[in-house]
Amino acid sequence: MTDSPNRPLIAGISAGVLLLVAAGTMATRSPAVAPAPRVDPGPIVRVPAPAVDPAEQGATATAVLAGGCFWGVQGVFQHVDGVSSAVSGYSGGVAQTADYETVGTGTTGHAEAVKITYDPRRISYGTLLRIYFAVVADPTTLNRQGPDRGPQYRTAIFPTTKQQQAVAQAYVAQLGTAKLWKTPIVTKVELYRGFFPAEKYHQDFLTRKPDYPYIVYNDLPKVEALKVAFPTHFRKQAVTVYPVG
Repeated sequence: MTDSPNRPLIAGISAGVLLLVAAGTMATRSPAVAPAPRVDPGPIVRVPAPAVDPAEQGATATAVLAGGCFWGVQGVFQHVDGVSSAVSGYSGGVAQTADYETVGTGTTGHAEAVKITYDPRRISYGTLLRIYFAVVADPTTLNRQGPDRGPQYRTAIFPTTKQQQAVAQAYVAQLGTAKLWKTPIVTKVELYRGFFPAEKYHQDFLTRKPDYPYIVYNDLPKVEALKVAFPTHFRKQAVTVYPVG
């Protein structure tokens, strides 16, 4: 199992320092999973609860969200109580182009996305969106999140039902009116065309490789931010796609 050769390792701090820290950790790690380094919480935007968030019917519902690199998006929602599954993949394009190398060209219409299966009796769709805007993604950067550039790293919401579409559209409008960011929201509510799981080596990446430099700098702070901002929705043990450890 290999890491993607195209994923930037570092953004905004010294490459040398991060790599030395990671090297020291990796040198002593077990063959399974290294312990997660201690990191500070990342940015938290104190977004309000959605004004429109009716209860969904049934014991299971599905949300599909794109917020930049799917490693971190998956990693955050795997720690959300009420979520039973979070799978990295691609949404926005067709099945024939849903592979990492092709999506990486930025020409497929796909975004790196995460399919979240949850119990709507325990957590609402609107609350998932609130977590997304509060700690997962910057909704004001067009085709860019952190060090990653291209339309495949855009922020997008792919509602899987008409009710979700109404909630998402109302919430984006609500947050736009609140002017919580210095620049306008560019996150789009897009037509759901299906979800295509990513390659196995991308799944559970944050949980399997918490000492990987990209994860340490970009994604572990989001998990810590989730813990701080949404303590009643945080679960310590991640729910993973495959057995880890």
